[in-house]
Amino acid sequence: MIDGVKVIPLRQIHDERGKVMHMLKTTDEHFQQFGEIYFSTIFPGVIKAWHIHREMTLNYAVPIGRIKFVMYDDRPNSPTKGEIQELILGPDNYMLVTVPPGVWNGFKGIDTQMSLVANCATIPHDPNEIDRLDPLSSTIPYDWALKHR
Repeated sequence: MIDGVKVIPLRQIHDERGKVMHMLKTTDEHFQQFGEIYFSTIFPGVIKAWHIHREMTLNYAVPIGRIKFVMYDDRPNSPTKGEIQELILGPDNYMLVTVPPGVWNGFKGIDTQMSLVANCATIPHDPNEIDRLDPLSSTIPYDWALKHR
């Protein structure tokens, strides 16, 4: 696991009417601060990557659909420098993934329908604190293709 990344299973409360899906509360041990909440949709087979934040901590959950979420650590003084972490997120693997500043990340829609990604960020969006790379850039040693294991 990449240093500083937290993966926290989330609670779902089911009944005959549907369900409640918890994400993040101010009383959670891992809660830092509130900046903004936003939702991103992604279509099947589409890649939204790569991006990195200098200040913002991200808190992702996927309540609808499924994504392959990938992180790459190239922080100079990190004990996990050069490592890649890959997670499959969705209602059947419902969790909060906290990504600290300085970790490249992105995701690919892997469901047959549009997926919904929720992010509770620690600061409001600021285009001056984010950098981006093409998803197929050789700078990050990752292949987004389906892996037959």
